[in-house]
Amino acid sequence: MTTAGEAPGRGAEDARPQGPSPRSLPPLALYVHIPWCVRKCPYCDFNSHTAPANLPVDAYVDALLADLDADLEGTAESRPVDSIFFGGGTPSLMPGLAIDRILRGVAQRLPLAAACEITLEANPGTVEHDRFEAYREAGVNRLSIGVQSFNDGALERLGRIHDAGQADAAVRAARDAGFDNFNIDLMFGLPGQDERGARLDVERALALAPTHVSHYQLTIEPNTEFAARPPQLPGHDRAWDMQGACQEMLATAGFVHYEVSAYAQPGRACRHNLNYWRYGDYLGIGAGAHAKMTRPGDGIERQWKTRQPRAYLAQAGAPGRIGGLQRLAAADIPFDYALNALRLHAGFSLDAFERRTGLCRDVLDQALATGVARGWLEVLDGDVQPTIVGRNFLNDVLELFLPATPRQRPRIPATVSKSAA
Repeated sequence: MTTAGEAPGRGAEDARPQGPSPRSLPPLALYVHIPWCVRKCPYCDFNSHTAPANLPVDAYVDALLADLDADLEGTAESRPVDSIFFGGGTPSLMPGLAIDRILRGVAQRLPLAAACEITLEANPGTVEHDRFEAYREAGVNRLSIGVQSFNDGALERLGRIHDAGQADAAVRAARDAGFDNFNIDLMFGLPGQDERGARLDVERALALAPTHVSHYQLTIEPNTEFAARPPQLPGHDRAWDMQGACQEMLATAGFVHYEVSAYAQPGRACRHNLNYWRYGDYLGIGAGAHAKMTRPGDGIERQWKTRQPRAYLAQAGAPGRIGGLQRLAAADIPFDYALNALRLHAGFSLDAFERRTGLCRDVLDQALATGVARGWLEVLDGDVQPTIVGRNFLNDVLELFLPATPRQRPRIPATVSKSAA
């Protein structure tokens, strides 16, 4: 992977495509990573670490704000932040005062849009009513609650620290604290699960009246405990039946299936994740946090911070906090764009592709022609949309957008069904 500047085997002109003009810079979001959990789940491949006995809350908040200062150094424009997302790990391990201090620090450095969406991920095993109230007072206006299942046996097999009763109580406490916009995270295809079990999970979730549901299939990811000792999961056909049955239940309840694994009541789609899928820009602060930024005249840049919390704290605000940097070559941008935009059932417009990438739509001609011929894509009046077949074979669709030569072809993730909404 290229770490800066010119990609091996290509000229500097190709490695640094002309980016969009400053007038067409995309919306800006902020991701804040909290890397600690009470216990790491055996299926989890996110950058999460078992929390120490004494969480370094103040030191980590200091590091986050120093990280943001360093990211903003030399930035001429002051772009408003449309959304903020606290992800993890388990952000609900942080006390309300810490979240308040972070949000106040962000607001001192960047303007926040009037309707800025501020989401915090919460684990039912780490929150209580008072803490939800503190988050609300700090400015958090949306929650994502990691329930995963309402079946105690399934939760135990997943290594979760909560039970179904605690999941119910957490959602009710969130509503009592004034949150009327929240997501419930659910998995299907769990060890020992059948279609009835998957349907019961969705039924229990709907009874709690969420505005958004993330519903994704459990997959075995590399470098996880499940990868080393794989559990027996339902076969492909059974998982497919579970997904179809649950999709029907969510649709009947008025939820719009707008993204691979995301369902929302009208007007309640996750704005932060929509910014990802629409190829917006986002800053990323915290251990292992990723960022994507448009640099006018210098193309599109992806950056990630060092993963280990101890190393991140030691390098607060210093160059050593950067784990890697990649300036996208022009040949790689169509795939990078499609990997995000085609997650959306609405797809994307060719006008938006040109605005967000600085490239001419002609570079997509071959991929689109092949996708249409195979029945995977529809192109009408400048809008590109995956068909039902295309949604079901999304990895095959994405391969159409890979660079023509195998040089450093980007890797398609093993699954494109996960999202933290």
